Amino acid sequence: MRKKYLITIASAVACLILDSVADDRPNIVYLMSDDHQATAMGCMGNSEIETPNLDKLASRGVLFERCYATTPLCMPSRATTMLGMYEYKTGCNFLTGKVSLSNWKNSSYPMLLKKAGYRTAFAGKWGFNLEGEVSAQTSAKDDFDVWGGLQGSQGNYLTEKNKAMKAYAKEYPHVTRALGAFGRDFIVDSAKQDQPFCLSISFKAPHAPYNVIDPEDQKKYAGVRFSEPAGFDQEGWDNLAIQPKLGRQYMQRDRWDKDHYQDHLRVYYQLISGVDSAVGMVVKALEEAGVADNTVIIYTADNGYFCGAHGLQGKALPYEQATHIPLIIYDPRTPKAARGRKTPAIAANIDFAPTMLDLAGVPVPAQMDGKSLVPSIQNPDHRVRTQLGLVQNWDVLNRDMPKALAVVSEDWKYIHWCYADENVPVCEQLFDLKRDPNEMNNVAQSPEKSAILKSMQKHYDAFHQQWVEGCVDGPHYKRYATIFDRNIPWQKKDYRVDIGRGDTSQLTEKEQKFHALILDMFGEQTIQTYTEQTGAAYPVEGKR
Repeated sequence: MRKKYLITIASAVACLILDSVADDRPNIVYLMSDDHQATAMGCMGNSEIETPNLDKLASRGVLFERCYATTPLCMPSRATTMLGMYEYKTGCNFLTGKVSLSNWKNSSYPMLLKKAGYRTAFAGKWGFNLEGEVSAQTSAKDDFDVWGGLQGSQGNYLTEKNKAMKAYAKEYPHVTRALGAFGRDFIVDSAKQDQPFCLSISFKAPHAPYNVIDPEDQKKYAGVRFSEPAGFDQEGWDNLAIQPKLGRQYMQRDRWDKDHYQDHLRVYYQLISGVDSAVGMVVKALEEAGVADNTVIIYTADNGYFCGAHGLQGKALPYEQATHIPLIIYDPRTPKAARGRKTPAIAANIDFAPTMLDLAGVPVPAQMDGKSLVPSIQNPDHRVRTQLGLVQNWDVLNRDMPKALAVVSEDWKYIHWCYADENVPVCEQLFDLKRDPNEMNNVAQSPEKSAILKSMQKHYDAFHQQWVEGCVDGPHYKRYATIFDRNIPWQKKDYRVDIGRGDTSQLTEKEQKFHALILDMFGEQTIQTYTEQTGAAYPVEGKR
């Protein structure tokens, strides 16, 4: 009887200890913008943009100066963020596949945190599909305690057009600040609960279209003449390799040319200023609810944006402006010596899920590729890696011409463009990011850099081997074991090149929709010119 009594007491004490530990777990606020170039923040040295709330957050936390989107495109990046895995493991990109329900249920940070007792909420642009679902509105929303997902895959800047956000439309007609209000209300309600919470907000801004600006921001940057990026307009086009000229980023380059740049950057910055205000709303809510001292805030983006650099629009390509993303992490519990610091350590979106799980004391699944950034938050001099792989596995019609793999370190980036033919030479690029951060001077052919080139090629081969051994079992990923192998001659690669030449019978239903969309946007003559650029007999001017 005494033994049984002692066991009962011991069990009760254990429960009390566990409850105490659980109570000490931090709340987590994950804030992600869309197409936010890393340098478009005051704290990153940009004197032309106003981001006071982000700047204040950076002054209190750690600013990661070299964070990357491993696949710099909306859908695959969002899947990677949720799962902590490279695209070749998530199997998710436009035209290639969806996230498996098994991965979502068992390996995503929202599901793992919820199973660990966190109260969870998602609001904003969802942007990727789960296996078997019609849209995020029919599946993922049931996995969160509170849901504020925007309508469809992209959402709408007008709050009233997003069903889950309609309640905020009168006070906040633009969805960016409406998302800030959603976060505020979730924080206030969660502060009353007896459990930690994880709030994930995915802003639509500053993604196009650029014609719906919050009235609060419409007068900002009036009369400002913005500086132009390195490699702007014709200079950028002349300096590009051939392969990146065979994709949509070059096809639509006139959207950010010298005739449109000033107007586009103005509204782009206005949209970012709106996000900054929404971040301020969330931070204020944490303070007023009395939970700021135990809440970790992460601010980042799904990918960067060219904004005219290299003469390009869009993202996807493995150059800095597209892959380099903001990352600010503020943990109020860290030593004061670690706050307000900048670190050049290489971080990535594969690290966000492991970091949040580590913060919550939840075991990180072995299949995650990312590393917890907690050691770097506590000591900004700490490095979790020496190099990182980058993926460009997207084309508007799923052709191979503009696709590439790359590896990046603190000092160097190596890019291997997978496509070549009789008129398009094999292209590898090596950039000295310390001396040439805008990647204007390819030194791959320089004898003085041969040792560095061999070292980066070795890292590339190792990353490619990870793809070979770990990719999902699907045709869109297995075939790249060959396509991305730089040691296999191009003549032995079965490239996908002819999609879109007029005969669409070989396209999937989704690809046919993309084909029709391009025709509708650009006309028959434009798409004919665009697709003819991919033919072996069509020489395209560019640098190797």
